Amino acid sequence: MESLKKKILEEGTALSDTVLKVDSFLNHQVDPKLMNEIGTTFAKLFEEENITKVVTLESSGIAPAVFTALTLNVPLIFARKRKSLTLQEDLLTAEVYSFTKQQTNSISVSKKFLTAQDRVLLIDDFLANGQAAEGLLNVVSQAGATCSGIGIVIEKAFQDGGIRLRKKGYRVESLAKISQLEEGQVTFAEEESLV
Repeated sequence: MESLKKKILEEGTALSDTVLKVDSFLNHQVDPKLMNEIGTTFAKLFEEENITKVVTLESSGIAPAVFTALTLNVPLIFARKRKSLTLQEDLLTAEVYSFTKQQTNSISVSKKFLTAQDRVLLIDDFLANGQAAEGLLNVVSQAGATCSGIGIVIEKAFQDGGIRLRKKGYRVESLAKISQLEEGQVTFAEEESLV
């Protein structure tokens, strides 16, 4: 997706050879026009999959997931990282390690919102080692639902998450694939399947 790549080059910052900072438009301040375009793109990519729910992980996946769910006209569920007074029982849970935050969180989704009849599209902001996606896949599996695809805004192709998910048979569509972060520079992977 060329507009996303342009935004990454203009506003993103490679903090190291593994960390890309995109807080000016994706995961702190949000560019709603770009998120709308991202949601529309994911909806087109997965329009033949008969998606019934979009699922993401709080909090950075919520913005692109909302616009995807809106375009698909289906509910959005976000897995909570912390339990609250209203989220205590009948939960689907999994452990997720955050590469960026260097911590493990227990994520939860209420069983009443995800069922065996659901065809799920997972959406997330980044794919690096695949921990978040695998945690969400675990939750989807516990519900007996079907994962019909995984939409990723930015994939760090130099880390193994995308390779492992694709080897397991999941359809992973990434709107921007980064092959390298080095010396403050972002290099994109050239791939025909990119939008």
